[in-house]
Amino acid sequence: MGDEAHQLASSSSSTIQIVSIFNLENAAFSKTYIQDKIGCGGCRSVNEFEKMNRVGEGTYGIIALKKVRMDEKSEENGISISAIREIHLLMSLHHKNIVELKEIVVGQQLTSIFLVMEYCTQVSNLLLTDDGCLKVADFGLARTFGEPSKQMTPRVVTLWYRSPELLFGAKEQSTGVDMWATGCILGELLIHRPLLPGKTELDQINRIIDLLGTPTEKIWKGIDELPALRNFHLRSQPYNKLKCVMERASDSCLQLLNGLFTYDPSLRICAKDALRSRYFNEPPYPCDASMMPSFPQHRNRKRKRKSSDCSNN
Repeated sequence: MGDEAHQLASSSSSTIQIVSIFNLENAAFSKTYIQDKIGCGGCRSVNEFEKMNRVGEGTYGIIALKKVRMDEKSEENGISISAIREIHLLMSLHHKNIVELKEIVVGQQLTSIFLVMEYCTQVSNLLLTDDGCLKVADFGLARTFGEPSKQMTPRVVTLWYRSPELLFGAKEQSTGVDMWATGCILGELLIHRPLLPGKTELDQINRIIDLLGTPTEKIWKGIDELPALRNFHLRSQPYNKLKCVMERASDSCLQLLNGLFTYDPSLRICAKDALRSRYFNEPPYPCDASMMPSFPQHRNRKRKRKSSDCSNN
């Protein structure tokens, strides 16, 4: 591709940086092939990939090559644990809405490690295919969890979408963290602006209290034991104002939001139950995926604009 290499910026939390888009002949890699290669330490060389002049045309497979971020200590200490976690999760997860990791390849130096990904247009840490399929891509802060619970860092998740248990310093976390963030995003979609755009952790807590009322031991068992609670003075606000803020939301929508915004993470609605909400079975109904509008790939639009400018001149 030469100078036409399409550069993509990485999201802040990811330990992996998208470098450029490549055409790759015979890009259908099997899961067995990938696992065998990685398991034996036999990763292919990045030099086996050829930059093509006519991106997006012909029978070649279009992929994105992502370089793992390494620092000056990487040669001594090896790849970071967060990068290993992200690679492991991308290899383990197989879903139409999660970006596909096809292969891992290496460069000439020990610190040159690349991931071969399916190509999508990047919108922060969410990707879009040219036919409008949404893909989750950034697993830089993702962790597996199970029994027994592991202690984890509480200062994760972008502040506006951070759950109250994280704000109060909880070391044990669950999928409730993601469900709270889902509620913030759903609310944002409904009112067309960020729902809880806090500037500091204290401001974020106050905004949550303004919206949902003050959490107490009665509705959130164990809140008094959270380590960071003593750093905050929780003012008294007894009212849930979701209905006032979401003026046009239906009863079923408000019920779903209240489930997502339950203070106690052990009582917060789970993804399985949230998807069963009556809200998803009332108008406006979701359209079939085949009816979603498609859009030309960014690099093709850029090339067409360049050709048009040249012809006009």
